[in-house]
Amino acid sequence: MIHIALFQPDIPQNVGAAIRLCACLGITLDIIEPCGFPWNIKKIKQSGMDYLEEATIVRHDSWESFQKEYQEWRLVLMTTKASAPYTDFQFSENDILIAGRESAGVPLDIHQTIESRIKIPMHGEARSLNIINATAMITGEALRQTK
Repeated sequence: MIHIALFQPDIPQNVGAAIRLCACLGITLDIIEPCGFPWNIKKIKQSGMDYLEEATIVRHDSWESFQKEYQEWRLVLMTTKASAPYTDFQFSENDILIAGRESAGVPLDIHQTIESRIKIPMHGEARSLNIINATAMITGEALRQTK
């Protein structure tokens, strides 16, 4: 089953929204630490509402531990720096959709090691969508293709 991974998220409200998204879709949320904020369950519950208990959340203390855990899975980086639109991508059930930090994406060395990179084409001069809105769009397409 497809997973969503947040790489060192900066904003607790986005983590809460991701928890809610994953709980509603029945998919696992991986958090790759360190987070850019103290892991405060009260703040996360405020935006995740009552979905925290419904979600499957796996916290990883580093990129390396995340990679080790999911060696057999395909990593798919959602990035504005990709050339391939997500609508042209063939998803599979063993994909992990990775969202980078809200402030900086993923470091270049990680970006270059992930072979599958996709983007949402933007209109005009727009740079990017909110990370959870973008993740929801791409996850919807991935689930449509794999269910």
